[in-house]
Amino acid sequence: MRGVTVAASTVWEILKDASIDPAPERSATTWASFCIPRPGRCWRGFLETVTLTGARMYVLAVTEHRTRRIRVLAATARHTAAWVTQAARNLLMDLQDAGCRARFLIRDRDGKFPGLFDAVLADSGIQAVLTGVRMPRMNAVMERWVQTCRRELLDRPLVWNQRHLLHALREFETFYNEHRPHQGIANARPLKPLPPPISEPDQIAHLNIRRRQRLGGILNEYEHAA
Repeated sequence: MRGVTVAASTVWEILKDASIDPAPERSATTWASFCIPRPGRCWRGFLETVTLTGARMYVLAVTEHRTRRIRVLAATARHTAAWVTQAARNLLMDLQDAGCRARFLIRDRDGKFPGLFDAVLADSGIQAVLTGVRMPRMNAVMERWVQTCRRELLDRPLVWNQRHLLHALREFETFYNEHRPHQGIANARPLKPLPPPISEPDQIAHLNIRRRQRLGGILNEYEHAA
């Protein structure tokens, strides 16, 4: 009909009654949303994703609060107590190789963490600190990385299997630690300092930017040519 003005609230009510999302969300379906069409997904200690075959994979990672460095420990389809405990040992070896020391490890109360997980950390002087029930802000730095990993990596490619997932996570780990700037540390990178600023007007007017692609262009790194 012509000449009839419909209020925006009326349109919203119609869409809501029909369980239809607004246009931006309706046109931006991600692979993860397609594979797991259920609301209320949340991260409870393990980052979960689904492969192309429908297999559910569990990823265990940790991050250093001061530097924002991420460490992807392992990924598996079966999160047994032995696997989680071995992941703790792998973390301790990584810290030893890097010459780092940690006093606390913040984790949630997920039942996937066995008692031996905390015991292995305690033997090396690391105390496990449990977050409160339904209080993700107590581990906000890690929750933020999970969101970033989903948005910039896992929601974009089609993951075939565990080997493909680990390859993608290793590439993202390198990109995240060595190239991606972080606002929480003044736009620096966890493993590389900020490049010196360009102050010469001629250099600013004639910038030579090079791009390096990872994972077929899913991740892009930009830098000034030498």
